[in-house]
Amino acid sequence: MPLPKPLIAGALTLLAGCASQPQPEPAAPAESHIPPMHSILNTPLLYSDGQPIAVEQLARRWKQADVVVIGEFHGHNGAHLLEARMQMALFNERPDQILSLEPFNADHQDALDRYLAGDLGEAEMIEDADAWDNYRAGYRPLVTFAANLERPVVAANAPATAVRCVGRRGPDALQRLDDATRALLPDDPFRGDAAYRRRFFEALGGHGHADDNALENRYQAQLLRDNTMASRILDALEANPGAQVLHITGDFHSADRLGTVALLQARAPELAIRVLSPIRVDDPARPAFEEGDLTRGDAVYLLAPLPAEYLDPERMRAAIGERFSRAGEIECP
Repeated sequence: MPLPKPLIAGALTLLAGCASQPQPEPAAPAESHIPPMHSILNTPLLYSDGQPIAVEQLARRWKQADVVVIGEFHGHNGAHLLEARMQMALFNERPDQILSLEPFNADHQDALDRYLAGDLGEAEMIEDADAWDNYRAGYRPLVTFAANLERPVVAANAPATAVRCVGRRGPDALQRLDDATRALLPDDPFRGDAAYRRRFFEALGGHGHADDNALENRYQAQLLRDNTMASRILDALEANPGAQVLHITGDFHSADRLGTVALLQARAPELAIRVLSPIRVDDPARPAFEEGDLTRGDAVYLLAPLPAEYLDPERMRAAIGERFSRAGEIECP
């Protein structure tokens, strides 16, 4: 059931009043060995133009943007906290907000819409929409906020079947997909640029050689994701004139305005797009920036490292293998 609008407005006003300026962290006593609170809680700090800035200040600066893209490190609790705070702050400035999410695929838009309309329970939506495993911890606050305010939520990513089949067999795999799946994909689905290609192959340890078919296919699958997300954002803007889209995606799809951001700008040069990118630092309260950190987005937010997932290499390899085996359950026509 949607929250009463006076209650929502009051909550937003209270939040805005509580955090209008970045608050310095109290210094611990000299004899204390307690780590800084930012490192314990992963509470993100924002920087714009090289200077700290509050969430609400940044939202006011970006009030007129057509699209705000927040890159994340998937599963990082600090990133998800920052996203929820930015969603509220941006809504306070631009109530005509559309939430766009990489974690939902375009072929599951109907299930997501049914949940937003109150026709599905959360567990049913998670099952029917094939939501990511960390939906409840990472994306529930964003979707619930939009649902309570009766705002649209876009399932932005390409269908998993299309992505995985292209990753295995190359771009020609699209021609063997069913008509309904192909209809969800954009024109020119493998559009890209040299800078993004170079970053992708460097990240995966390749060199972009024409005979490296496995990596080349994975790159084409990546482009399919990015082009689909760009196209879905444009469709949402066309269907909701004057709205502002808040798009949540992995950092690789948006850092340095590459990936989805570059393709969105190429498809619609007139759009005002702002990018908020994450940076990992050992201590967000006393960051040591590396060259290029502060220009990865129009603004950046700082995250402390998460605890190591595995100390046993064998267990890590087994877990990765299990993930790949689950991905292999999709059959390509």
